[in-house]
This record gives sequence, C-alpha cells and structure tokens, in this order.
Amino acid sequence: MTAPEQRTIYLQPAAPPKPAMGAACNGCGLCCLAEPCPLGILVSRRRTGACKALQWDEAGQHYRCGMVSDPGAVLGWQQPWAVRLVARLARRWIAAGAGCDADWEAQKAEEAQETQEAPPRP
Repeated sequence: MTAPEQRTIYLQPAAPPKPAMGAACNGCGLCCLAEPCPLGILVSRRRTGACKALQWDEAGQHYRCGMVSDPGAVLGWQQPWAVRLVARLARRWIAAGAGCDADWEAQKAEEAQETQEAPPRP
C-alpha cells in the first residue's frame, strides 16, 4: 500500500473548514484550489493547479465559483443575457448544491509539520 499523496494548497485563513463528503458546499475552496473541474479546465486552460475562476468573497468569508457568481468578470463578457446563460449552465455543470465530492483531508500547516516530524510508530 502506498502512502497518500501530500500536497500543499494555500487557503485563505478565514476559509471555512472542508465539509464531510456529501455535505453541502460551504465554500472552503479546497476542491477548486487542488484542481479545476471540467468547466474549470475550459476556463483555466489547464488540468492541474488552482482553477482561475475561483474567487474569494471577502464579505462572506468563503470561496465561490466565478463562473456561477460573476461569469462576466471571469470571461470578460459584457452582454447580460450571455452572462445569465453562462451562470445558469455553470450551476448545472459544476453540480452546485449536489454536495461535497472532494475526497481529501485538509490539515493546517502546523498540523502537517507535526505529522511529518513525528517518528514512525513500530
């Protein structure tokens, strides 16, 4: 059995903790910062790394998909009908409201450091 991959992903300190699998999305941002979804691949033009459409909402203290909340800003589009259409389609494409599907565990930097420095148990 191989050890699980560990990656460092930087989140806003005020971001909410990752919800349990299947629980409602709370805007923690972990999934979109780890890798873009199929829609994010199109928007970001890459398959790895953080999605370029992810936006931090300072007032709400959470992350939001820019393709849902503000596709005009992400795409640079000005036509209101096109922006509304893309936002509607994006909600469907990213399965907004379907629940958390990120099968990762998040650790604070201090906790990860302690885990790495701990001697192996016999």
